[in-house]
Amino acid sequence: MLLKGAMTALVTPMRDGRVDYDRLAANVAFQIAEGIDGLVPVGTTGESPTLSHDEHDKVIDTVVEAAGGRVPVIAGTGSNATSEAVRLTKHAKQVGADASLQVNPYYNKPTQEGMYRHFMVIADAADMPMVLYNIPGRCGVAMTAQTIARLAKHPNVIAVKEATGSLDMASEIAHLCDPEKFTILSGDDTLTLPLISVGGKGVISVLSNLLPARVKAIADAALNGDFVTARRLHLDLFPVFKAMFIETNPIPIKTAMKLAGMDTGELRLPMCEMSDDNCATLEKILKAEGVLQPVRG
Repeated sequence: MLLKGAMTALVTPMRDGRVDYDRLAANVAFQIAEGIDGLVPVGTTGESPTLSHDEHDKVIDTVVEAAGGRVPVIAGTGSNATSEAVRLTKHAKQVGADASLQVNPYYNKPTQEGMYRHFMVIADAADMPMVLYNIPGRCGVAMTAQTIARLAKHPNVIAVKEATGSLDMASEIAHLCDPEKFTILSGDDTLTLPLISVGGKGVISVLSNLLPARVKAIADAALNGDFVTARRLHLDLFPVFKAMFIETNPIPIKTAMKLAGMDTGELRLPMCEMSDDNCATLEKILKAEGVLQPVRG
């Protein structure tokens, strides 16, 4: 399985405290119509920590059904409990997801050997393609490039969502892993272009919830070797990329989607609405960059 291009880390729409599955399906349709290369439900941007297990499963079910096989669905099924990650991943496979996204075990801070064993158990038990998700800022622990290379020997471990923010890390992974068998994807919109320059194949994006075609255009240009165009498109969107993190993700992207008429902006505690000052800043940036206009009703 080859993952390439721009994939969207989908928000989980909510209304009156409940997951809005109809809006979620509509978001999937919008993403596909805009040409996105893949969909990633129930990751960080999808507020996975505050979804119940039933909600988690149903979000994956909804996205798989709405996608209808037109683009790959990489379901977020990671956990800090190996047994829970196995169950979630088996469910994703059963309902037709194409791959799983496996975040570093958080809070319990395993050793490199512990992480290796955790992911190997999941890779063996669920028997479906796996994308590692290296995001120490969220998890408190990072996989080393050596651990990633060790895991990449497993036939089911096909990629890493690299979100350490380090091009050195991406370069080391590219040096250690066979590019024909293992894919590096950016976990940060701001680093998609430079990461592709050292061997990456695309991005799992936050901003593409709002602007899928523009995010995809950056990845496509870079992957086609047109770095002049890719750089121009990257710099055009750079202020918006940065604005998506003026508060904790997914608060800014949900707020931006609300301003564009695409979402209620509702979050689930402990996530809460954006401060008035930051909301005004975000709105100003979106207007200045020509982003703030209704994409759809």
